Amino acid sequence: MAMMIDACVAQHQGDRREQQDRVALLPHPKGGGVALAVVADGMGGHTGGALAAQQVLHTAGANLGQFSARSEAPVELLEASLNEAHVLIKASRFINEKDPHSTAVMLLLQPGKVSWAHCGDSRMYRFRGERLLFRTTDHSYVESLVAKGRISPEQAQVHPNRNILLTSLGGNEPPRIDHGEAADLQAGDAFVLCSDGLWGYFGDAELGAVVASHSARAASDLLINRARKRACGDGDNVSLVVIKLLALPQKTK
Repeated sequence: MAMMIDACVAQHQGDRREQQDRVALLPHPKGGGVALAVVADGMGGHTGGALAAQQVLHTAGANLGQFSARSEAPVELLEASLNEAHVLIKASRFINEKDPHSTAVMLLLQPGKVSWAHCGDSRMYRFRGERLLFRTTDHSYVESLVAKGRISPEQAQVHPNRNILLTSLGGNEPPRIDHGEAADLQAGDAFVLCSDGLWGYFGDAELGAVVASHSARAASDLLINRARKRACGDGDNVSLVVIKLLALPQKTK
């Protein structure tokens, strides 16, 4: 079934002194129904995190321009982008005398399927209507406790160590990268990529309900506004991409 896309890219600086997140929805320069969504959450002091996150976007965009959906596996594009960004961020320490790091999540849209990869705790959600079909698993200390059954997902949301990461781009160790794909797409499916400045204020059910009942732009505005209110003046940078798959209107005779 032919479908169309309703998408929105949005962010807010929150209550931080600097916007260190970077977010983009990049169309393939040759078209073909291929596009790459990226959210990168930079860390590393003044300007360091922003430079790291910008490096993720720059590397992803450069690799997308060389990507051929006919001859290359999507996972190769995604993993190469993350690994190359890691090396370049790590090298920038010697140039900038900073300690830059970044998380990242990427979603590659292709005709009939999507592929994704992530490192750190920037997330990708897949919904069908309001129902959650999949969510990436954070590479964090708290998420490892959930996986071991030591705490519940509800406890994880308020855990004092929920911001401790086990891996990131630019760290001393090679980054951990998880990836996946789906080819069973249908109208009513939606994807949300976001930094922890957004998902930290929402459960899966609320996030799915907002996205299902609003346009991509309206959902983005509503989610950012709710996150800002719930932050009570101490909110992190907020970045997200909302992508909704919609049925093409039937032509009237």
